Amino acid sequence: METTKITGERISQYLAEGKRFDGRKPEEFREISVETDVSKKAEGSARVKIGKTEVIVGVKLDVKEPYSDSPDKGNLMVTSELLPLSSERFEYGPPRFPAIEIGRLIDRAIRESKFIDLEKLCIKKGEKVWGVFIDIYSINDDGNLIDAAGLGAVIALKTARLPKYDEKNEKIIYGELTNKKVPVSEEIPIIVTTHKIGKEMIVDPTLEEEDVSEARITIGGSPEGSLFSIQKGKAKEITIEEMSKILDISEKTRKKVFSGIKKYLK
Repeated sequence: METTKITGERISQYLAEGKRFDGRKPEEFREISVETDVSKKAEGSARVKIGKTEVIVGVKLDVKEPYSDSPDKGNLMVTSELLPLSSERFEYGPPRFPAIEIGRLIDRAIRESKFIDLEKLCIKKGEKVWGVFIDIYSINDDGNLIDAAGLGAVIALKTARLPKYDEKNEKIIYGELTNKKVPVSEEIPIIVTTHKIGKEMIVDPTLEEEDVSEARITIGGSPEGSLFSIQKGKAKEITIEEMSKILDISEKTRKKVFSGIKKYLK
């Protein structure tokens, strides 16, 4: 416990001077690298690295019955699995809160942004629709899995193509992809999480910074400035002035992140 306390004090001291231990500025992301089509079994997939943090996201499609409250819309489900290989903090077994939370955060940003045109995924109203299943897997956790997962989900969706569907026999022919892509919008939902440490605000925390973070605000929005989702995490309160600063940081950061990944979104 003493080591964590000292580390937290040093991190706060550095931030008060506008510095971070890895040399970045408070509002600066680590290097982002992306690889697409990393899974032979998924209809769309992406590997995203932010610094040493790494996730793989796969998109699978299936024909399902629509939800009763949306008979003319496709289904969407986002799940996250935090693998023990990515951190000794994660264990095998049923998903725990951190994994469930990541799935819900990504789902909300995608759903509320209307990024997927679910109406175009309707095959027969009230009977058959395409279901979109987004699976997120952590490969290495060095902080900021949420934002990495968000980027991976968006990029995997942009690359996903519908598999061949045999309407006569009502079955999907997996492994045979059509040229038809998942219908998505040009307005991209980018998730940026801002952390409060002491009086300072930072984005893209390392694991050590994440551990001493007192409050966390995750915002899903477009590079153009639209907001789709906001969620607070951790116990520390956020003042109105701090929230205003966080909104400004998030908007500026989304634009920077988007400029670095837009070549993968074509």
